[in-house]
Amino acid sequence: MGDYFMMALAFVLVLGPLVVIHEFGHFIVAKYFGIRVEVFSVGFGKRLFGFKRGDTDYRVSLIPLGGYVKMSGENLDEQVTGAPYEFMSKPKWQRFFVAVAGPAVNILFALLIPAVVSMFYFEEEAFRNQPAQIYSVEASSPAAAAGFQSGDTIMKIGDLTNPTWRDVDEYAIVRPGQTVPVTVKRGDQTKDLNLEIKTVDVGSDKIGIHGFIQDKAKITATSIAPGSPAAQAGLAEGDVILSANGQPLEQSRQGVERLIATINNSNGQPVQLTVERNGSEVEITPTPQMMDGKFKIGFAPSPQFDKIVKTKSLTEAIPYSFEENWRMVKLTATAIGQIFEGKRKVGETFSGPVGIAELSSQAVKAGPIVLFSLMALLSLNLGIFNLFPIPVLDGGLIFMLGLEAVLGFFGLPLTIKIKEKMIQVGFVALMLLMGFIIYNDISKKISSKKAPAVQQQVEQPKPAEK
Repeated sequence: MGDYFMMALAFVLVLGPLVVIHEFGHFIVAKYFGIRVEVFSVGFGKRLFGFKRGDTDYRVSLIPLGGYVKMSGENLDEQVTGAPYEFMSKPKWQRFFVAVAGPAVNILFALLIPAVVSMFYFEEEAFRNQPAQIYSVEASSPAAAAGFQSGDTIMKIGDLTNPTWRDVDEYAIVRPGQTVPVTVKRGDQTKDLNLEIKTVDVGSDKIGIHGFIQDKAKITATSIAPGSPAAQAGLAEGDVILSANGQPLEQSRQGVERLIATINNSNGQPVQLTVERNGSEVEITPTPQMMDGKFKIGFAPSPQFDKIVKTKSLTEAIPYSFEENWRMVKLTATAIGQIFEGKRKVGETFSGPVGIAELSSQAVKAGPIVLFSLMALLSLNLGIFNLFPIPVLDGGLIFMLGLEAVLGFFGLPLTIKIKEKMIQVGFVALMLLMGFIIYNDISKKISSKKAPAVQQQVEQPKPAEK
């Protein structure tokens, strides 16, 4: 029950402010054009408290899921007097700017977050922007089945030529279940291969969708449990584990798996580890204990790549933010396009409240950098989604304003009755879509709980060695 409460709280903390700033965009532009704003509410439903200033009731309402702005004369079912302060009394171009202001503020916020964060802290794995040269290939992975070998350089994947590892990652992650053509350079020759992309899970030490390991990693000690054999033997956070029982460990995911196997198969006998600490080698000898049916020493070995850690200047941060957001737009457009091409299911593309709540909870636990990154991504998607030409969304109002202008050019009116029908159809379509997405979210949540424990250990090896 506590986990669900934390998910709900994280959902409110992450998505709530994004909806509020969206409504603030409508509010500030409406005020600028002299439109009377009757209510600015943080939350929905019953009014809890607030104050009135001028014509506007600023309130906090019962349901803390965003907010709304109520402008005078904006609803089709209310009595319109023709007063100059009413929404419908304003020219179309002003109503257009009021409608577009909400999504525009969300997109601006999405641009602002990465720029500001990168000026204080920026970190990325060094290999991300390097040519896609394969360090090694996981056994039994889709990459191994396709015929990739250590040392291959990916020259082309799909329609991307000379890609970096970031390009390969992003190309593959939006094409689960597809087989894509790849051209690699192997020595002085080129080879054409076909790579089957089976899953969208992405590991921290590799691109998990195809089994490539891009670079050499260091097996680093993390999550050392207090009082555990690892802690008692003197293992320290950040130690790089070089060998186990005198056998050197490959500094990669395979090395992690070999280390885990050595500890699990120790039968409770001491395991000699050689670790690198502050440039020096240190010998420690923990004695594994039986935990959850396996011999463990109480820590998580995690492959860590060399990272670039720095702060960006303003002139670097702004282009970086635009580039990051444009990449997200292209990935989103690709995923949506695949729905219409029949290559992707709607449920695999969109996340509803349950999925967003789960992501929000994970982001809160991961720390402020991940949290702000998620908020930027959600703000961008909220802005873009609201521009879709669906009545009841801002894009629907923009569409109707454009349609009204076109019909007016030919002397034809867009009557209130037609507008009402369009809004009703749009509302039903949106509710059906949201219902389907929520149902799909819940189904995926239930399915994940039923996943075999063995599969979870393979995909998430960290808990297995504690």
